Amino acid sequence: MSEVAHAAPTASEYIVHHLTHWQNKPQTEIVDFSVFNIDSLFFSITLGLLGSFFLWKAARKATSGVPGRFQAAVEMLMEMVDGQAKSIVHNANSRKMVAPLALTVFVWIFLLNAMDLLPLDFLPLVWQGVTGDSHAYLRVVPTADLSITMGLSVSVLFICLFYNMKIKGLGGWAHELVSAPFGTSKNPIFFVILAVVNIAEQLISFTAKTVSHGMRLFGNMYAGELVFMLIALLGGSWAFSAEPGSLMLLLLHVVAGWAWAVFHIIIILLQAFVFMMLTLVYIGQSHDAH
Repeated sequence: MSEVAHAAPTASEYIVHHLTHWQNKPQTEIVDFSVFNIDSLFFSITLGLLGSFFLWKAARKATSGVPGRFQAAVEMLMEMVDGQAKSIVHNANSRKMVAPLALTVFVWIFLLNAMDLLPLDFLPLVWQGVTGDSHAYLRVVPTADLSITMGLSVSVLFICLFYNMKIKGLGGWAHELVSAPFGTSKNPIFFVILAVVNIAEQLISFTAKTVSHGMRLFGNMYAGELVFMLIALLGGSWAFSAEPGSLMLLLLHVVAGWAWAVFHIIIILLQAFVFMMLTLVYIGQSHDAH
């Protein structure tokens, strides 16, 4: 038993291993834009295709009669998203793209978040068995990866910039950048000063919205992942302990794991909904003239 205990990783080693990504380059302290988190990309693309397939299947098999459970669930979801889109984005032509986009965002992020409900060591152990490397890295929750959540928020930013130019025109949007929110002046000196201040405020606003959009989702899912790791350590402490009293650790592991998983389902849904709503709000704001 002492040899097994000696071979077991420490709590810090266990957490660090589970927080390390499978990357296209060896793990180093230097981070640059040529390093990709392959695991996050793989699960994001796979779940994106899976979500699209289910939505396509629901649309293809939709009937005008009494809907089945799957069709009814998708229709309820679509009605909820469409209602939110109508209340925020008042341009009917824009909603033809924005409403499906919001639905896709909600379903995709929900699926990404739901990976956190899988047993913590299940897929990493499967991956280690496939590779034959007991130290192989694999993280399965893409939304606990800042590069993924910031990539999503930056994509929303580009869509907002697109609608700013489409709805207001390039000249109209350029005028808004130098005149909102503090107005302008006929005096050349004050005009330049106000223009600089207005542009700075607009840049800060776009940056703050984009960063908070991605960081909010990342922070909540990263924290949830850490809690699952701490709960898993309770089970690990029981497995590698020879003490009779360690059964209490197993009980805490089971109870805490079940309770946190139930509570985390709410977090998973809420974070998908919040990200979708902020996407709609930011796109709706790009339609408003100042």
